[in-house]
Amino acid sequence: MTETISAPANARTSMRALTEDAGRAYELDRQHVFHSWSAQEQIKPTVITRGEGSYVWDGEGRKLLDFTSQLVFTNLGHQHPRIVEAIQEQAAALCTVAPQYANGTRSEAARLIASHTPGDLDRVFFTNGGADANEHAIRMARLHTGKHKVLSTYRSYHGGTQLAINVTGDPRRWPNDNGSTGNVHFFGPYLYRSPFHSTTEEEECQRALEHLEQVIALEGASTIAAIILESIPGTAGIMVPPPGYLRGVRELCDAHGIVLIADEVMSGFGRSGKWFAVEHAGVVPDLLTFAKGVNSGYVPLGGVAISEAIYQSFAQRPYPGGLTYSGHPLACAAAVATIEVMEDEGIVDHAAALGEEVFGPELRALAESHEWIGEVRGVGAFWAIELVSDRATREPLAPYGGSSREMGAIVLAANAKGVLPFVNFNRIHTVPPINTAAEDVRRGIRLIGEALGEARASDSSS
Repeated sequence: MTETISAPANARTSMRALTEDAGRAYELDRQHVFHSWSAQEQIKPTVITRGEGSYVWDGEGRKLLDFTSQLVFTNLGHQHPRIVEAIQEQAAALCTVAPQYANGTRSEAARLIASHTPGDLDRVFFTNGGADANEHAIRMARLHTGKHKVLSTYRSYHGGTQLAINVTGDPRRWPNDNGSTGNVHFFGPYLYRSPFHSTTEEEECQRALEHLEQVIALEGASTIAAIILESIPGTAGIMVPPPGYLRGVRELCDAHGIVLIADEVMSGFGRSGKWFAVEHAGVVPDLLTFAKGVNSGYVPLGGVAISEAIYQSFAQRPYPGGLTYSGHPLACAAAVATIEVMEDEGIVDHAAALGEEVFGPELRALAESHEWIGEVRGVGAFWAIELVSDRATREPLAPYGGSSREMGAIVLAANAKGVLPFVNFNRIHTVPPINTAAEDVRRGIRLIGEALGEARASDSSS
């Protein structure tokens, strides 16, 4: 047992004091906190002591433009007063209640969510986050169809629980994949690194759909319960599907009695410039999963929006699943406030305008001046910069599933300039809160460009 720091001397522990004491926070973290996706003794986590709007402050007092939205969930930024007030008001009225009871705040959150979901996705099953939302959506699809297999793409992420991580297509799946849970992976469209040797979006769409049709045929449509897709793959690279792809997947599902699950955990609630990214394709899935942006991540919340046909499967027989904190009042209060702010302040239109008027032009201009940039892509406030060591060969600046000295140098340079970048493998994702001011987005892109220039100059001279 290691020697630990004693508790604060005052009888009433101050949460503000705990948050602001960076030294104590770091020491206790290193003694007691086990971090996700990390080799525990190889990390030095940054202490965050404060957040406001699109900015956070670290333990050294530096103000950083948050171009990560943390894990792409603070869609309305940090400490939004209306969300904080809603949580405080709910805590004073009713902190918690078990999910078998009806609760006014949960009911209103469900109504507001259903008012924005496409088609007949009017019923909401609440979960604690995105992974268990995907778990339950798959369970619903299997029970609804009586079939077991689930198809999902490589280069995808659906969560860290056992079923969700097996459905996932990125390298985080590998240590947990026992290949026995009925999951089958296929290639989704990704023109920049096309597995189909396509040269146009039209070719990529057609060939990706032909590939999926072959997988369905070879696996046996009679064995496939669902296809789960991120409407826009997020952590895997923000690869916006080519026009017609999602509609083609919808048609294949309809032809073979397969449930289509749209994973909108990262892309939903305005991130793409639509309430839900699937709306760009004009497609209605059978199940839609969400989390993150539904309440800007202020209190853990996720869920599944359910079509009428699948709802009817459980109208007269029990659904065999649930969670202790399903529809937690504090989380739902945050959701109500978040959605109302988005409606009142035109946040979804703002995100769309950022994509068209700021991210797109600024990132494309950046790509012209930096040889390490192979491609920029995205929509709304959801963009990726793909970095390569050679534009001709498209050699990634970091290996798939790993990092590199160059990527580390970019992160250090960006932090030193006052911007917090979202980095995954050989990519920088530019994903600030979707209500970030245009001038702050321009500043963040400029600082990332400067960091790229410094890292490349250092690499050339070494």
